[in-house]
Amino acid sequence: MTDARDIYVHDRQTFIKFLHAFHSDFKKNPDVWENNTLERFLEALAAYAEDLQGYYDNLELPLDVDKPSFRVFADMLKGASVYE
Repeated sequence: MTDARDIYVHDRQTFIKFLHAFHSDFKKNPDVWENNTLERFLEALAAYAEDLQGYYDNLELPLDVDKPSFRVFADMLKGASVYE
């Protein structure tokens, strides 16, 4: 199975592939996820969604979180799994 963090999400099909890999990773490694309950994950997702533009800006990535894309959604989910 492909690691979700290695999938470059750029369209709906790669987002679906990412979601399958992301779910598989959680099932295999829940102990390495910082936010491994729904409550913690959703709290982190909201916080990460607020801070994501700063992440893109720091990496000088030309992405605008106010223009939703499958990549932005995937980045929010990945970030929420580890965000404190």
